[in-house]
Amino acid sequence: MKQRPRIYYSASQRALIWERWQKGETLHRIAGLFDRHHSSIQRIVAESGGIRPAARRRSGRALALSEREEISRAVVTGRSIRSIAASLGRAPSTISREIQRNGGPGGYRASLADQAAWDRARRPKVCKLVENRALAHLIASKLCLEWSPEQIAGWLKRTYPDDATYQVSHETIYRSLFVQARGALKKELMAHLRRTRGMRRSRHHTQKTSIHGRITDTVSISERPAAAEDRAVPGHWEGDLLFGSKNSQIATLVERQSRYVMLAKVGSKDTRRQSSMR
Repeated sequence: MKQRPRIYYSASQRALIWERWQKGETLHRIAGLFDRHHSSIQRIVAESGGIRPAARRRSGRALALSEREEISRAVVTGRSIRSIAASLGRAPSTISREIQRNGGPGGYRASLADQAAWDRARRPKVCKLVENRALAHLIASKLCLEWSPEQIAGWLKRTYPDDATYQVSHETIYRSLFVQARGALKKELMAHLRRTRGMRRSRHHTQKTSIHGRITDTVSISERPAAAEDRAVPGHWEGDLLFGSKNSQIATLVERQSRYVMLAKVGSKDTRRQSSMR
């Protein structure tokens, strides 16, 4: 099979991927927009645990590109640091540091200085659970007791009403579990969540699509014979599978005329194993 060339998604393409992911679309459907395999989309989504990274924004206190262009022109004309600062409404120390860290008076360029400032600003904010390890251990102990992040957040708020250092939102707990780069909570704790999936999914997500949620070689209920439909003839059985917690399943068989029910515990939801039990 011919191997496809590696694709590097642009910022606009990544924004489209996250937009579709938040709407609940499947990896296969999103990948189809770019004529790629779903694994290429999964790699992007899995980097942040299925949670869309916050868009980067410049601080309102940072120098803008227009101000850096003004500094560049002023340096060329030989104006002093204080006069440049006065015209921009900035402190002289701000202008001095800006020029010295970006090549000095002889090598200062506005566009290069602006890009360098944007690159230097790329540093992750330390998670609250990383700074407060006692809080992280407390949350981990509650997760091991099968508490949900919502329950933990509510309990912390009631237990420590006057101590903000011991209060955290349930979203922070989820993010600390799904985004392992934070280094706050161990990945093994995800097994104690109500839904033990590896990535955060949208609340709109469903697997009832043309790709997911279909039984192989299924026969529609609309094709059921009339004798089974009106319950006139005994011997027609209706089967189903019930799912419980911790990977437990029960197969049910109901005789349609007498309503006689048979229950059987099964060790797997695999359809091949169910067929072998018949």
